[in-house]
Amino acid sequence: MTVSALAVLGLVPDGPRLPAEPAGEPAPEGAPAARRLDLSGTWAFQLDPQDRGVAERWFAQPLAERIRLPGSLQAQGFGDDVAVDTKWTGEIVDRSFFTSHRYEPYRKPGNVKYPCWLQPDKVYAGAAWYQREIEVPAAWQGRHAVLTLERPHWETRVWVGDRAFGSNDSLSTPHVYDLGPLPAGKHRLTVRVDNRMIVNVGPNSHSVSDHTQGNWNGIAGEMTLACRAPVWIDDVQVYPDAARKTARVVVKVGNAAGAEARGTLSLDVSPRTKSVAPLRKSEPVTVPADGKSVAIELPMGEAAALWDEFSPALYRLQATLDLGAGGGRDLRAIDFGLRDFQAVGTQFALNGRPFFVRGTLDCCIYPLTGYPPCDEAGWRKVIEAARAHGLNHIRFHSWCPPEAAFAVADRLGFTFQVEIASWANSGSSVGDGKPVDAWLYREAERILKAYGNHPSFVMMAYGNEPAGKNQKAWLGEWVRYWRKTDPRRVYTSGAGWPEIPENQYHNIPGPRIQGWGEGLKSRINARPPETRTDYAGWVQKRNVPIVSHEIGQWCAYPNFDEMKKYTGHLKPKNFEIFRDFLAANHMGDQARDFLIASGKLQTLCYKEEIESALRTPGFGGFQLLDLHDFPGQGTALVGVLDPFWEPKGYVTPEQFRRFCNSTVPLARMEKRYWTVSETFKADIEIAHFGPAPLEGAVAAWKVVDETGRALASGRLPARTVPVGNGTPLGTVEVPLANAAPAKRHALVVGIEGTPFENDWDVWVFADAVDPAPPADVQVAASLDEAALARLKAGGKVLLLAPPAAVKSNVAIGFSSVFWNTAWTRNQPPHTLGLLCDPKHPAFAAFPAEGWSNWQWWELVHGSAAMILDDLPAELRPIVQPIDTWFEARRLGLLFEAKVGGGRLMVCSMDLAKDLDRRVVARQLRRSVLDYMAGVSFAPKVALAPEQVAALFKAGGSTGKAKADSEAQGYEAANAVDGDPDTIWHTAWEPAPAPMPHHLVVDLGKERPVRGIVYTPRQDMENGRIAAYEVYVSKDGAAWGEAVARGTWPDGAAKRAVRFAQPAAARYVKLVAKSEVKGNAFAAVAELEVE
Repeated sequence: MTVSALAVLGLVPDGPRLPAEPAGEPAPEGAPAARRLDLSGTWAFQLDPQDRGVAERWFAQPLAERIRLPGSLQAQGFGDDVAVDTKWTGEIVDRSFFTSHRYEPYRKPGNVKYPCWLQPDKVYAGAAWYQREIEVPAAWQGRHAVLTLERPHWETRVWVGDRAFGSNDSLSTPHVYDLGPLPAGKHRLTVRVDNRMIVNVGPNSHSVSDHTQGNWNGIAGEMTLACRAPVWIDDVQVYPDAARKTARVVVKVGNAAGAEARGTLSLDVSPRTKSVAPLRKSEPVTVPADGKSVAIELPMGEAAALWDEFSPALYRLQATLDLGAGGGRDLRAIDFGLRDFQAVGTQFALNGRPFFVRGTLDCCIYPLTGYPPCDEAGWRKVIEAARAHGLNHIRFHSWCPPEAAFAVADRLGFTFQVEIASWANSGSSVGDGKPVDAWLYREAERILKAYGNHPSFVMMAYGNEPAGKNQKAWLGEWVRYWRKTDPRRVYTSGAGWPEIPENQYHNIPGPRIQGWGEGLKSRINARPPETRTDYAGWVQKRNVPIVSHEIGQWCAYPNFDEMKKYTGHLKPKNFEIFRDFLAANHMGDQARDFLIASGKLQTLCYKEEIESALRTPGFGGFQLLDLHDFPGQGTALVGVLDPFWEPKGYVTPEQFRRFCNSTVPLARMEKRYWTVSETFKADIEIAHFGPAPLEGAVAAWKVVDETGRALASGRLPARTVPVGNGTPLGTVEVPLANAAPAKRHALVVGIEGTPFENDWDVWVFADAVDPAPPADVQVAASLDEAALARLKAGGKVLLLAPPAAVKSNVAIGFSSVFWNTAWTRNQPPHTLGLLCDPKHPAFAAFPAEGWSNWQWWELVHGSAAMILDDLPAELRPIVQPIDTWFEARRLGLLFEAKVGGGRLMVCSMDLAKDLDRRVVARQLRRSVLDYMAGVSFAPKVALAPEQVAALFKAGGSTGKAKADSEAQGYEAANAVDGDPDTIWHTAWEPAPAPMPHHLVVDLGKERPVRGIVYTPRQDMENGRIAAYEVYVSKDGAAWGEAVARGTWPDGAAKRAVRFAQPAAARYVKLVAKSEVKGNAFAAVAELEVE
């Protein structure tokens, strides 16, 4: 029969394509052209927003529009325009888009742009009908027609003519419909696709959410109509036993013939990637009228190759059912690998060898189409990008990839954690008897049937971070059920939580350097830099592996150069907003510099994240969030790659692999800053998860300066390195007397004869540095009369402003922004590191590189970012914190200006206190003073004294505070420390004292007071003040009448209170009369007196 005779008729102008048969598809007897028709092409189409189609029998009448499939309707111009009131699938945490004047231009019809995610031109959630005519060949008579739609989104219902064939609600697997024996000739095929929330899997689930792929309507991947014998091979599952080198094959035979059938079932196994003798085994079978499952044990032989990360040996198994003369034959072919993946103690084992999970997430981010690729080329790009960065694993957050992803991973030795398409939170939950509970079992069963043979599929979770009061019991049973049903992989309850006894591994968020809500109290922001910390304490308390959940989440600045890549369905409207914000604050030309500087810090943060995990003995692994950017949830630019899995220009895969690889040298150092009288010391160890132990491994080391010149070098004793981590190699000790002071150095350690090498920056400073200013430079703590007089006389002033005196609501830390400030409700830090010019003469005696490195930790810690937006646009600070792109404020830690005829340097880093032990601060102080002493100190931008004074709180620091009640760790002093992440909170245990509560600020001396600014706690509602009164006093005893009173609404925004007229006072008292939720306690993040 010719191809034209098999053409799908009606709406398609061209004949069908005849693809090669993929693994796992049914393979009935006959030539390829006779058994499968490709249904891709042009289909008739109609939207059904009012759900009229079923009642009006649209399946029995022609449809009016035309559309291409595979594809989505929104990408082809169907649906509604995006509007301010568009009903999205997914939460919008930061609601300021709908109210803030900054977003007003982006709320106008015709210019609606959301800052939350990539944006389609059209949106639609509802039913849509797709239709075409098919011609069933005469050669198919007596066989069943089977319709396969690889990846519809979401629910499908199918009709042939006016006969219904049911529905399918899988988000993860092909929708397969047995249409029965159709008569030869033309038939109308109709598919109704509904992309509403068919089952509430959670609105933020990446299987459905607009945060990532988008809530599209359509069909992706292969669309075929095939014929199948009445007695057929319905399923083949292979259960390998690598230790015994056997495979148990379970073949499910279907029977729609209406009678018992007899024949022979044969299994043929041949290697795909290694030369091993083929294997054949046959058995007679009798198939009852309701079908049968047959289990056959295959001895693979001692020479059988195992599948693993380094040698991904695959086998092709072909099952053949031969029913003899007149009965026909049916074939089914699948690929599998001979591998065992298990939890052994607190680590994983792949074929008995320790295996460390080095993973990243895939959150279904595919901007060109809005849905994942279903071809192998698309998945090869993803997996090879991950592998190039030293990873061996991808976690599919609340979704499951298509067949092509598994096939590529199998061939590349890559591993997957698959999830059952759900993030049951934000209105959804598990274990509470909702429809999602039953759906999760159905979907898991479908996933395991479709993809369970793939050796890359090694881990499975229900989904992400569940809600539900019964979640532990329900998920415990869920894990037990699947462990028993399909033991080919390991199972856990959920990604994130809960941590329950049934888990074969725990996927938990605790072991990482910054947790949700920690802000400036996290290890990376609160503790001086070192490389000794690990998670041994976490491991010791558990008896199964830990995979640290979503570590990283470190942001880089938006890469506006990538906007031109968005040539498909989803557009970077969020980037357009952020670019406008930056340009409006006169920094548009700095966008690329911000990207590179923030990206360097992001990489540094990821290095410490990954090394902390690698140096933890007995640890199971990590899953990054993320190797590539996440464009949703407010825009989380957390990747060193963009959403297209392509580099952003500040770190190469080779550089990343130095600290993220199968084998990584590691150094444990107690600190990063040293002085010339000290001896540098580092304990060297190695994490080695290669294919075999390293025999006679020799670690070569050197300490080099910025030019690469070696200060010292050596070789550690040879030893055999087993597979695992925590293996000590020796200690490096280097006296630093000959090191150049005030310079960056690096410890470099490599394993001779291998590509494995790593390095760590350290800084060496002088033992003592003179902090005294030159005679012509006055150091001041405020722009007081003496400082102004010096400036007026043409002199030089270094203004070392106490951070608490800076008028700023910017929380600055060493690390970059965690996730993003919109989704986290403004969790600190708000900045993405520093930008500076290392060639600026202010750094002539200070080691600077243009971006944040660890030496800046001491300077940034406890500093305050000055907001310079009201200063002339041409003023560029010498040290510039990079603000969150949602605000794009011009910030400064160090800047210079001409003021009153003199020259002023302003610094809001602490360069005054504890200089005997703060070696970095004293060095920068010296470098700045030396610069100010020279002729090159010639500021170009002129400022009035009032412009400088406006950067600081009136009267300088707010002062000291005391309260009627305070909880341990939440003292009154936290309300005046300049850090909104620390709070004063009244005691709540054993029982809170009744309202009212009060907080008193002592300004230190009497001065005019015009009002207060109250900052509520930022992390939650508890303790936020509702009804309030404000009092002032000269002596702290006589308070008089309230100078202000009122009631504040709930919210995290600052509340300013201006007095009717200024009052002379030393003491200011804020009285909390009530709390927003009626609780008997009160809290204040910051209280400023103006």
